[in-house]
Amino acid sequence: MEPERHSGGTVLVMDDEEVIRTLCRHLLEHLGYQVATCANGEEAIALYASAREKGTPYFAVIMDLTIPAGMGGKEAAQHILSCDPNARLIVSSGYSNDLALSDYGNYGFCGAVVKPYKVSELAGTLEALHQQGASH
Repeated sequence: MEPERHSGGTVLVMDDEEVIRTLCRHLLEHLGYQVATCANGEEAIALYASAREKGTPYFAVIMDLTIPAGMGGKEAAQHILSCDPNARLIVSSGYSNDLALSDYGNYGFCGAVVKPYKVSELAGTLEALHQQGASH
C-alpha cells in the first residue's frame, strides 16, 4: 500500500551524515513534503528561528540524537522548545537503546524514528503529527 502523500509543510532534517540527510530528503519529498537540511543542532536552531521570523515555520524537525562534532538532538530540542513550546520535534537515531527514543516525550519530542529510515515509519510518525495538530 502506498503511504499517504501530504503537501502540508516543510520538514527540517538535522543529521551529521550527508548520505542520511539526502536519503531522508528523498523519502520526505516522495511523501509530498518540502525539505530543508542541516548538519548539527546549532544550524537547526538558527534555521528554525529564521523560518519562524519569516512566517514560514517548519511543520516538523527530525533531529539526530548524536552529533559527534556538534550539538545533538536533545540539546538543540531544548533550545528550540524554549522559543517555541509547540515545536513538533522528532528524535532520530541508529542507537535504539537510547532512552530518548523509547521515552521521547520526556525529552520534548513528539515522536521517534529509528535509522535506517523506513518510508512507512516516517509517514506514520508525520501523519500522527498532522492528526495532533499543534498540540503534543
